Amino acid sequence: MTALPPTKHLDLELDDGAGWLTVWFNDPARRNPLSAARAADLIRLAAHLQDRGDIRGVVFRGRGGVFSAGGDLKAFQQVFQGGADREAVLAASLEGGRMFRAIAGLPQFTVMLIEGAAMAGGLGLAACGDLVIAEAGARFSLSETRIGLTPAQIAPYLVARLGMVAARRLMLTGTVMTADRARELGLVDEIATGQAGIGAALARAREDLRPAAPGAVAAIKAQLARMPLQDDAARMQTAAESFAGRMLSDEGREGIAAFFEKRAASWAVSGDGGDIDAAG
Repeated sequence: MTALPPTKHLDLELDDGAGWLTVWFNDPARRNPLSAARAADLIRLAAHLQDRGDIRGVVFRGRGGVFSAGGDLKAFQQVFQGGADREAVLAASLEGGRMFRAIAGLPQFTVMLIEGAAMAGGLGLAACGDLVIAEAGARFSLSETRIGLTPAQIAPYLVARLGMVAARRLMLTGTVMTADRARELGLVDEIATGQAGIGAALARAREDLRPAAPGAVAAIKAQLARMPLQDDAARMQTAAESFAGRMLSDEGREGIAAFFEKRAASWAVSGDGGDIDAAG
C-alpha cells in the first residue's frame, strides 16, 4: 500500500477496508484557516490522490467542530499590508486558485462535511465538493466584500455550484446563511443533526457510492470539468471518447458482465478501488 504524503497542516485518516480518506483541518484554535501552508499541503495531497485508485472517496472536515473560517486574515495584515509588493499578493492568490482547482479536480468522490462555519475560502472549498453535508447549526458566508476584499478565486466554483444569480448575490452582499438557507440555494445537499446524524449521513454517502465504479466516477468528473470551456463539437467528441474508453475498460467489461450474470460488480462487493483512469 502506497503511503500517504506527510502533512503538517492536515490530519489524514485512511480507512483501507472501505477505501475512504478523511482529511482534517487541524488548527481549531484559529478556526482552521486556509493558510498558505495548509493550501500547500492540500495541493500536494491532491497530486498524490490522482494516482490512488484504491481510495474511492475523500471527506474534508475541520477539527474542533468548525470547517474553516477561510483565508488567514492575520497573515494578510502582517505580510501583504505590511509591505509586500503586488507580485507577492498575485502569487499568493494564484496559489489559492491552484488549491481550489486541485480539490475540484480530484478523481475521487469528495464530501465536504461542514460543522460550525464555512466562511470565505472555506465556503469556496465547500463548493468544490461533490456532496456537501452540513450540521444543522452550521453557518455560511462569503464575507470578503465586508472587509474590502473580493472572493476572486472562489467565484468560478460558486457559479458552477449555484448558478450566476445566486452566486452573484452571495458574493456581493456577504450575507450569513443558515444551513437551511444554504440547502435552499443548492450549496448544501444534506443537513445532519449532531454527531449521530453526521455519522449516519457519511454512512449513506459511502453506501450510495459503493456500487459506482471508481474509474467511471473519475471519468465523468473529468468530462464535467471540461464542459464549460467547450463548444458543442468539442463536448460531443469528449463525451464519445469518454464513453468509448469506459466501454472498452476492464471496469466496463466487468460491469456489463455482472449485469447479465445478475451479480454485484467486483468493486461493489469488495469495496476495492481498482485503477482510476479518467481517460478510460
